[in-house]
Amino acid sequence: MSRKIIVLDTTLRDGEQVPGAKLNVYQKVEIAKQLKRLNVDIIEAGFPASSAGDFHAVQEIVRSVGDSVTITALARAVKNDIDSVYESIKLASNPLIHIVLGTSNIHVEKKFNRSKDAIMQMGVDAVKYAKTLLPNVQYSTEDASRSDFEYLWSTIEAVVRAGATMINVPDTVGFAVPEEFGELIRKLNDRLKNLDDSVVLSVHCHNDLGLATANTLSAIKNGADKIECTINGLGERAGNASLEEVVMGLKVRELHYGCHTDIRTKELLKTSRLVSHLTGLDVQVNKAITGENAFAHSSGIHQDGLLKDKNVYEIMSPQDVGAESMEMILTARSGRHAFKNAVEKMGFEPGDAEQFESLFQKFLTLADAKKEVYDHDVFYLVTSNSRAEGGKQLYELVNFQVVTNDMFPTASVQLKKGAEIVKGSAVGDGPIDALYSVIKSLIGLDVELKDYKISSMSSGKEAIGRVNLRIAYGDKIYSGRAMDTDIIKASANAFLNGINAILLDIAKA
Repeated sequence: MSRKIIVLDTTLRDGEQVPGAKLNVYQKVEIAKQLKRLNVDIIEAGFPASSAGDFHAVQEIVRSVGDSVTITALARAVKNDIDSVYESIKLASNPLIHIVLGTSNIHVEKKFNRSKDAIMQMGVDAVKYAKTLLPNVQYSTEDASRSDFEYLWSTIEAVVRAGATMINVPDTVGFAVPEEFGELIRKLNDRLKNLDDSVVLSVHCHNDLGLATANTLSAIKNGADKIECTINGLGERAGNASLEEVVMGLKVRELHYGCHTDIRTKELLKTSRLVSHLTGLDVQVNKAITGENAFAHSSGIHQDGLLKDKNVYEIMSPQDVGAESMEMILTARSGRHAFKNAVEKMGFEPGDAEQFESLFQKFLTLADAKKEVYDHDVFYLVTSNSRAEGGKQLYELVNFQVVTNDMFPTASVQLKKGAEIVKGSAVGDGPIDALYSVIKSLIGLDVELKDYKISSMSSGKEAIGRVNLRIAYGDKIYSGRAMDTDIIKASANAFLNGINAILLDIAKA
């Protein structure tokens, strides 16, 4: 029988401790609402004793989602902190007080400068006081992975007898390795079940050695019933265990772990993008599960295998995490099979063997020059090879000028569509808005820009800008991307690439 794993998300507490990731109360509530849609079991909403603003934010999160999601907040093992947590979460339908106190020698001796017995008693007193306020109390043994085992266990035993209903074992500085951490959890789980089998054993892993996900999964395998994670792996220093990675690890390898979560995995990508947008922290393109390239394939060998059977190179469906489909990026490494598939997807016949080989060689020449080849590039390759289907006309950027100022940012654009040249100008809220406004007016499509992201590809004078965007037309989302040393030109071409994808879809309908 599959064991249910409780998922606590601490993006709004530990995740927000990342430099530059400060969120206002409205952004925190927006993320909390999405975490509710994701169906996490517990939201750690903040550290209310740290500031009046954080206290208020926790209260607002309780008002917004506290009717159906367990809400907790962090407290040090002191009365004022515990009071702040209680006052901020008490209106939730299932509030939980979270207390943290170190157990490693370096924390006890250097951070607190007190005896081990005194620190243990401090924890016991904190739990006893918290129990007078609420029935559910979690106790975190900070820096557990570097603690003396017998002292760690003595602390856990004492706070459980004092009333703690959850014990959280953190790898606070990402020091543990999976085998070692799994063994620690196995030993603690055996003793805890003998002491009180109603107490939930939890883990909280940091990623300083890149092992947070692996340590969390090892802990689950060895008996942990609850995990603490963040969206996109945000958190102190190198971050925390990534919620999406642990959840999908359990889903894809459920037979191995014998466990499941109640997370709605189709909300994962949406949640990741919301957190990235609101924090301003990009997700690395090759990040597992939610990275831009997580389901993109450019290798010809991979593309050939995927076209024969998706299971050849995909262990999970993109749709499982909320992505639309796998993406095949055509490059000079793409093989004949992938290129032929791109041609046929646009409704063209690839021709006989000799014709197709001629076309493929032209594609390779273009791919060497452009690095990445898009649908509209394939369209022009095919049509220029004298096998065009009438009526399929796409747009090409001929010329542009952008003037930016505080009053009237303006863009003028000249586009080519077959033999036709169209041009116009528009004013916008900024240079990119003006640029996209005039392009939309010239093409006559009412599209909505859903996401715009620009990033540099290198440093120095010859730096290349890369633009990725998503636009909506009807009920469907289309992606466009482009690279250029001129970021305004890259932005224009990325927008046109997305619009050309729409026009190809319309032509096929």
